[in-house]
Amino acid sequence: MTTIPEYDIARQATCPLDPAPAMRARQEEGPLTRVRLWDGSTPWLVTGHAEHRALMGDPRVSVEPMRGIPRLSPAEAASMESMTKEGSRGIGFIMMDDPDHARLRRMVTSAFTIKRVEAMRPATQGIADELIDKLLAGPKPADLVEAFALPLPSLVISNLLGVPYDDHDFFQANSRIIINRNSTPEQRGQAQQRLAGYLDGLLGEKLANPGDDLLSGLVERVKVGELSRPEAAQMGVLMLFAGHETTTNMITLGTLALLQHPEQLALLRESDDPKLVASAVEELLRYLTITHGGLRRVALEDIEIAGQVIKAGEGIVVVNEIANRDPSVFPDPDRLDLQRNARLHVAFGYGIHQCLGQPLARMELQVAYLTLLRRIPTLALAAGVEQIPFKHDGFVYGAYELPITW
Repeated sequence: MTTIPEYDIARQATCPLDPAPAMRARQEEGPLTRVRLWDGSTPWLVTGHAEHRALMGDPRVSVEPMRGIPRLSPAEAASMESMTKEGSRGIGFIMMDDPDHARLRRMVTSAFTIKRVEAMRPATQGIADELIDKLLAGPKPADLVEAFALPLPSLVISNLLGVPYDDHDFFQANSRIIINRNSTPEQRGQAQQRLAGYLDGLLGEKLANPGDDLLSGLVERVKVGELSRPEAAQMGVLMLFAGHETTTNMITLGTLALLQHPEQLALLRESDDPKLVASAVEELLRYLTITHGGLRRVALEDIEIAGQVIKAGEGIVVVNEIANRDPSVFPDPDRLDLQRNARLHVAFGYGIHQCLGQPLARMELQVAYLTLLRRIPTLALAAGVEQIPFKHDGFVYGAYELPITW
């Protein structure tokens, strides 16, 4: 009888930007294997790039907690049980199947079109330059997260939504509770309620005095009965949370990766080619892939794939970071190569749940990396990599701090 290995996403301290060694080992066994979770369940683990895209694009696969998606920790299991009893499906539409998912998502897609996002580039550049001015005028060493990586996307998403940036400490503190896989159901539920209550209050203000922002757009949907006010508040929570937490960690880890690869850093800093800059961001997204722990799904019907049959009701764990290191798609996948064609990466997921805000994230990353590298040509780490506190405890991987000097 073959022993089913434990699900292990622990990264090596010596290679904190690489996927877990156990994930590499599973990928070498095949694109679709079984793993054992803490509760004894044995979902399918998807490590192959082609299988990742096939399953994430398959309507026979569900993301809804009440259908029995895998739980990666006791705390998460308790939270999902609590959500199921309350009839909740989590934050916004990311844990909904179509048609509910499509109905809600459609209401905000226009805010994230490439044309709308490009119109935000000058303002984003202005924010980046102002933050760098303050950074250079302050003491060194400094923390890149606090000085730049966190406020840049937070200011951008606050402006887009119509949320006062002065409240960023409040929503960041609650966001961290929600994404921590060890948060109890009570802690996660209270954090969600605090954020939903906060967004509901803002929606009330927009009802009285609408502006030219995304929340005001949701208010118009509420007025005509297309959206309930609680739904609008939850959508606001989702976008506020997703709009700063993910990009913050990409700016942080991307900067670290570039500092560890000075020849690649020089290539990006000295380039005047927008295509190379865009390509560099895609490669950093592939190389780093900050979604951490795997995307959970459950099969609604039997699915034949990679010589296996995933039976209806069986759990599926799809790991973005290891799919992005699949050598059959990305030769020499552990090498950072900013000139690589990495456009097939799955850092934003795939299928109907592919990240809605990816045009915004791409634009922010292009601005962030170039501004940092060009404004601070002597940028350097102010601590050894072994001293950097990485985020091993959440669904978004990153670093709590990144000490830098110049």
